[in-house]
Amino acid sequence: MRRPPLILGGGPAGSAAAITLAAGAAGGARPVVIERTSTPGDAICGGFLSWRTLEALARLGVEADALNHARVTRLRLFTRTRMLETSLPAPGIGVSRARLDALLLDRAARSGAGIERGVTIREITDGAARTADGATLSADALFLASGKHDIRGSARPAAARGADPTLGLRTRRIGSAPRQVGDAIELHLFDRGYAGVVMQEDGSANICLAIHRSRLTEAGDPDRLLQALAAEVPAFGERLAGDAAPIDAIANVPYGWRARHGMDGLFRLGDQAAVIPSLAGEGMGIAIASGASAARAWLAGEAGAAWQQRFAAQTARPLMVAGAVRAMAERPGRFAALLPIAARLGVIDAVAAATRIAHR
Repeated sequence: MRRPPLILGGGPAGSAAAITLAAGAAGGARPVVIERTSTPGDAICGGFLSWRTLEALARLGVEADALNHARVTRLRLFTRTRMLETSLPAPGIGVSRARLDALLLDRAARSGAGIERGVTIREITDGAARTADGATLSADALFLASGKHDIRGSARPAAARGADPTLGLRTRRIGSAPRQVGDAIELHLFDRGYAGVVMQEDGSANICLAIHRSRLTEAGDPDRLLQALAAEVPAFGERLAGDAAPIDAIANVPYGWRARHGMDGLFRLGDQAAVIPSLAGEGMGIAIASGASAARAWLAGEAGAAWQQRFAAQTARPLMVAGAVRAMAERPGRFAALLPIAARLGVIDAVAAATRIAHR
């Protein structure tokens, strides 16, 4: 009899694995999710779900209308001097991570997965997870779904962060000015960074930035950084009007990193498997695809190392394309003149398709 697999993290990747494992559970293999937070929170990343991600969620039993009735149908790109608007290949949605994570974890529990909240994993060693209170949790398989938070013994290499690492910042705005975003997802391009803006199910505009540390150092603090970016791209300054939520931050985001090698008994999911630049809008797609794919692999008896190499190959093209676009977007002075030409030639649609992850 197989011991129940342990899923370390209750975000979208962990929940997708739990739902899939529970559906295929046999011989006492029903999964257990270990989640460090005691109550549902709101992670910084992942406010947009693409059309393919919505299809994958529906297969897991979570319908798009349960997340947000409104649809995102257009993309707007802003630089200092230009604005370009184009239709998305298919509608997506904006949703808070609090709602997405809560519905997915509830679905996992109703599917039969065990949920243990308020338990922090400090270390992974010898195929076991050690908790903050000193307990050792062993299983036939560990599914590492801790998002951008590394765990001792399985941390991603520091070299993946680069010499001028990327920071993730998130704030929200409520009011008439942010509501002008409407049914679009916006990308505001700056020197050494960009911001994504999308409306969420609660009526707030979710504003997420990926910005190099050097820009924060030059500004001095996050508030002054937002002021500098608003002066650089006036349309972004308009989105910052209205009632403001606090600024949340996460350091050293290793965009472009993939887990190309693995070990048997350990499956790296979500951002622990591959970190796609956020302008692609496919972080949640990779999280959900990885969780479901790894769970199916384990149920079929595939070793963790073999699955990890296979998933790394699956994410290679989306990360490569998104990385190339990010490199151009972070130099908007050179990139802006190409936007109208790219739209006329269908390049934007082609990029949107090339950065989607296949849900197999």
